[in-house]
Amino acid sequence: MKKLINDPRAVVDESVEGFGLAHADLVTVFADPNYIVRKDAPVAGKVGLVSGGGSGHEPLHGGYVGVGMLDAAVPGAVFTSPTPDQILPATLAVNSGAGVVHIVKNYTGDVLNFETAAELAQAEGVEVRTVLVNDDVAVQDSLYTAGRRGVGGTVLVEKIAGAAAERGDSLDAVAAIGDRVNQNVRSMGVALTACTVPHAGVPSFELEENEIEIGIGIHGEPGRHRIPMENADGITDRLLDPVVSDLGVASGDQVLLFVNGMGGTPLSELYIVYRRAAQVLAGKGVTVARSLVGNYITSLEMQGCSITVLRLDEEMTELWDAPVHTPALRWGV
Repeated sequence: MKKLINDPRAVVDESVEGFGLAHADLVTVFADPNYIVRKDAPVAGKVGLVSGGGSGHEPLHGGYVGVGMLDAAVPGAVFTSPTPDQILPATLAVNSGAGVVHIVKNYTGDVLNFETAAELAQAEGVEVRTVLVNDDVAVQDSLYTAGRRGVGGTVLVEKIAGAAAERGDSLDAVAAIGDRVNQNVRSMGVALTACTVPHAGVPSFELEENEIEIGIGIHGEPGRHRIPMENADGITDRLLDPVVSDLGVASGDQVLLFVNGMGGTPLSELYIVYRRAAQVLAGKGVTVARSLVGNYITSLEMQGCSITVLRLDEEMTELWDAPVHTPALRWGV
């Protein structure tokens, strides 16, 4: 294993410190416990948005802290939920009196720890709502979760709910739009290779030279099945078909198509996947009105990708287009 690290036990601390130095114009980083807040937090009269999860999925979540998206992000250890003693101060730091929305990926540790932090915040007079993201169609009840996992759709929930908060929506309205995005988004991923967690020093699972895993989770959890390697169009169809079927996308719908890299796949290959997915959707009479391609929710250096489809309505499209200025996502400003 070759990695640009010093001490496996210090990876998250040193990475978060470097992130704060690199983006000091946008965020403020706190240590012991680690959390990241937007530079101007708390914003008077604005609902605060907090998300977080295990590290190793960068730029999720810290990369989305800033104007038009998250007010705070809480990084846990690699592939490990952040703790309530991180989540609570992040929540308090972004509360302006309008309340705070927690955006939580559906993994058991994340759900329990954010729930505990929300109860502690409420005890201190902060109103908290939770949006649970569970967009992965691959499997139910995986190693880390009860029910479906939260994956690529998390980025879209954070962007659209963040825009709603930025325009001044109420606490309940911001939570409602987050829930609406989650109800209209589905994802599925594939792994061509495993990733190596720094403190483990060995790959998190094994794939034979000619094997791929369809429906993989972002922590390397098992998917639906392993199959022999096939070409990009075949793999794309295997990911897109269950997404479209589960979402019930129909002719005349407008969608956002998001092809996400898992950390080790070149952008050129992601565009090959996007090309095929866009062709398939067009053949079904579905209009791809918005798109996103790149590494936005990764799994360390895993080779592979995920496909996410969000059924859009007029309001969601308007909120997606709204200005955003974060380290990892920026337009309109």
